[in-house]
Amino acid sequence: MDSKIKAGVVGATGYAGAELVRLLAEHPAVSVDKLSSVSFSGQEISKIYPSFRSGLASLLEPNHMSMLDACDVLFGALPHGLSQPIAADCAAKGKVFIDLGADFRLTEEEVYTKWYDGHFDDPDLHAEAVYGLCEINRADIRKARLIANPGCYPTSAILGLYPALAGNLIETTDLIIDAKSGVTGAGRGLSQTTHFPESSQSFAGYKIGLHRHTPEIEQALTQISGQPVVITFVPHLLPVNRGILSTIYCRRRSSLSEVRAHYEAVYADEPFVTVLREGEFADIKNVRQTNCCHISLHEDDHTDKLIICSAIDNMVKGAAGQAIQNMNLIFGLEETTGLPRIAPAF
Repeated sequence: MDSKIKAGVVGATGYAGAELVRLLAEHPAVSVDKLSSVSFSGQEISKIYPSFRSGLASLLEPNHMSMLDACDVLFGALPHGLSQPIAADCAAKGKVFIDLGADFRLTEEEVYTKWYDGHFDDPDLHAEAVYGLCEINRADIRKARLIANPGCYPTSAILGLYPALAGNLIETTDLIIDAKSGVTGAGRGLSQTTHFPESSQSFAGYKIGLHRHTPEIEQALTQISGQPVVITFVPHLLPVNRGILSTIYCRRRSSLSEVRAHYEAVYADEPFVTVLREGEFADIKNVRQTNCCHISLHEDDHTDKLIICSAIDNMVKGAAGQAIQNMNLIFGLEETTGLPRIAPAF
């Protein structure tokens, strides 16, 4: 492109929004033109996040309306229920909208209503949304103007299971996804469970059988396998800032060596997915602050189970980095542009 992409972030002071701002500010093909925050409108973002002082002094807008004409792409880093009007305004102006919230991830309105207690304002607009998991939907993303950026837990789980389900290497029943996330996954707003004295030196499950990412994961896995997939999904809160590790248990149809060969073939050309060598274990520290997913494969001969471990950084590959990966595809850039692939050594 001859000029830089003009990007705006709605909800720039939440954790996902701030991570977007950080990555976009270092992106060689992007100009961060507009930022908004209801809570901190009129303030400089560097006053909320002093780490931005060396590169950003942007004043925070009160909402997205003043951003539409100035930007080529808007990112929505908002809680569910707030993105549909923004998407409609972007569509009317011919702008790209990449939603990091949940408003466009589910294709069936009744499922969205059940899990999020909301409705589709414009069903036709929802039908245009593309689920932004680049490794699976790359061709559709390139043509899209509205992206439903996947959730963090779903990203880890779906990438972990995609080759196995697509290759018919596992049973589609009795799938268990045992996932652990860093505290940033709960957002910037304080609650008792994320309060430091509660989360430090603690490790516990939460929303067991009730987590809103369940239907998103099932929807994607059903599309991949071509038949209904129902999962047992158990999330846990880790006493760390970043990272998701999903340990996935499934009944295998093939040997571990066949499974490994298939995974390596499927992900051979994927810049952000690494299938680890035999004997290695996926670890969140090795993907921290990167847009990468590490997958390790294991077997339990005693129960004839395949065990898949999938690790991502929930703030990057699980949110902001994946959103930028989608933007790169839409605007014809190299998919890896501006996205980190090497984690800090310690």
